[in-house]
Amino acid sequence: MRRPLSALTLAIASLLSTAARADNPLPPLFDDLQQRTFQWFWDTANPANGLVPDRHPTPSFSSVAAVGFGLTAYPIGVEKGYISRAQARARTLATLRFFRNAPQGDAMTGVAGYKGFFYHFLDMKTGQRYGNVELSTIDTALFIAGALFAQSYFDREEPDEIEIRRLAAELYARVDWKWATNRQSAVALGWRPDAGFIKYDWTGYSEAMLLYVLALGSPQLEHALGPEAWRAWTSTYERSWSAPFDRPHLAFPSLFVHQYSHVWIDFRGIRDAYLRKLGQREGSYDYFENSRRATYAQRDYAMQNPLKCQGYGADVWGLTASDGPVDQVLDYGGRKLQFRSYAARGMSVDHYDDCTIAPTAAAGSLPFAPEIAIPAVVRMKERYGDFIYGRYGFLDAFNPSFQYRTGPALKLQHGKVVPGRGWVAGDYLGIDQGPILAMAENYRNDFVWRVMRTNPAIRTGLVRAGFTGGWLDK
Repeated sequence: MRRPLSALTLAIASLLSTAARADNPLPPLFDDLQQRTFQWFWDTANPANGLVPDRHPTPSFSSVAAVGFGLTAYPIGVEKGYISRAQARARTLATLRFFRNAPQGDAMTGVAGYKGFFYHFLDMKTGQRYGNVELSTIDTALFIAGALFAQSYFDREEPDEIEIRRLAAELYARVDWKWATNRQSAVALGWRPDAGFIKYDWTGYSEAMLLYVLALGSPQLEHALGPEAWRAWTSTYERSWSAPFDRPHLAFPSLFVHQYSHVWIDFRGIRDAYLRKLGQREGSYDYFENSRRATYAQRDYAMQNPLKCQGYGADVWGLTASDGPVDQVLDYGGRKLQFRSYAARGMSVDHYDDCTIAPTAAAGSLPFAPEIAIPAVVRMKERYGDFIYGRYGFLDAFNPSFQYRTGPALKLQHGKVVPGRGWVAGDYLGIDQGPILAMAENYRNDFVWRVMRTNPAIRTGLVRAGFTGGWLDK
């Protein structure tokens, strides 16, 4: 049964509905949050090569996906007056030059990638493969999305901006999506030089929507996937369909899955064959509406609060992939509860929850359901701000229920426990910072969406996937 909105939610919903201005209004907190979150990318990236750390302040390798979010952050910084266009152009150019020239090959070490893909993690200084990580198809897609955003944003006929567009085109064209489909039409999760392809393919509803749009839109036809790849992928969707809390949608436990593709692609009002068929049952339905329902279901779960987690409620909610306190089973509320130091937390039939809340879950869902996302972000800051809000905005996650005494028998993997407050992460993570910044700007004025709608690769990929309607028909 759906529950009534809180007083704070109703007040903000009223503000949104009555405001007569070009930009969607947001409370002042979001001005501060966006600037702090942007500053994380600007301060922590290596200016020599553009590599963005996976986390900070803990010393870290670079996350290729975080680089994609960084490339998206820099133009936002220009538009909001945090940095100049020249500064953003120089950082972007350094990044794309480095990735264009980084060694590619099938060796175990000394390379950054292979077949146009990049390894999940790279050394912050050398840019070479870190440890034994996989060549990651989805993390490469997130990087390419950032590169294409830069390609469309830097549109002036100046030498540096012309080079940015050329480098982005080169990086995109050399990704061999067809090579990564080693089993029928599905793209593999990853590959290792000593073991080959990982035995998991991108099937079923997930963040790989972005990956498949890019794979179909590739201008290098010998590398591109055909429309049959999208049909094969969506044919596996029904295994994801469920109706938690009377909200039927393509479900996935963690909210990042419902956010990542939407950072760069405006799915409002456009539909593929699967959605057109689904419309016969669900009415006017698109992937944006799917993410809206997923967002509401997460809030419903927090209100039901089956684990009796401290803090969960109508205005404090949000489960996604994030840091956590420990990897240990502990007694909690008369039951055994598995805590984890990093996990894809969420709610669904097969969910995992250890009472750890990640602010990016609510903040990254802002465009889908502002009437509940805004109160959640505001309330977390009001209730826990001195505990979870710092130099670069919200720390990655917090857990008010984790009130255990730590020591040799219970050693934290991340963060700290504050008596009476619980556990809080010690780091900011790039892949969680990115959606906070970008989705706030998409909500305000469609900025990332507007820029990406002009990119031929995005339009081509969507059309080849069978999407019609909305802005695609204009």
